[in-house]
Amino acid sequence: MMEEDKDCKEVVAQLSAVRSATDKAMAYIVAMNLEHCILEEKEKGNDTSSLVHEAVELLIKSR
Repeated sequence: MMEEDKDCKEVVAQLSAVRSATDKAMAYIVAMNLEHCILEEKEKGNDTSSLVHEAVELLIKSR
């Protein structure tokens, strides 16, 4: 876009849209993985609270 001399506002808007889409995809992937891990650990009779904490930490670090 910059090579095409697009307006700075357009470039920033597109970058913001990309960030938003990436954040949503990342949240979905973490949520699906967390669900899988929690079910797996519950079947084994293990505590799952640490898994939730780890998932939250991953999301926080990604920002």
